[in-house]
Amino acid sequence: MAVIQHQINLSAKPRGFHLITNEILDKLPDLQEVETGMAHIFIQHTSAGLSINENADPSVRRDFETHFNRMVPEDTSLFEHTLEGPDDMTSHIKSSILGHSVSVPVTNGRFNLGTWQGIYLCEHRNSGGRRRLIVTVYGD
Repeated sequence: MAVIQHQINLSAKPRGFHLITNEILDKLPDLQEVETGMAHIFIQHTSAGLSINENADPSVRRDFETHFNRMVPEDTSLFEHTLEGPDDMTSHIKSSILGHSVSVPVTNGRFNLGTWQGIYLCEHRNSGGRRRLIVTVYGD
């Protein structure tokens, strides 16, 4: 069994839900060597998350952003942790709901996602900056 691990620095993105599948794949050239395996993708931040969802219609990503903003409003009167701004505590909550990692099967050197699936960076901060991922692939 081979193990491949890369740190990937994503470009800074504005608040919202962003497809990053190709940005990840562009930085994993040795994925082509894996016939069968599993990729674990972990984000090293507490105010952004990862998810797998619709990759075709951008309105899905906008609806996610709208829903999460209604579910966890930026009302500092609701939170004790407010020193880093009104979007900070809400970002921690949203990222905990979504999670900090996803796993994707690898088949014949490619992510084996469904036809309409893509990997999202869920950026909850107004100015989150560059985000770091650790991608670990186990396989043969």
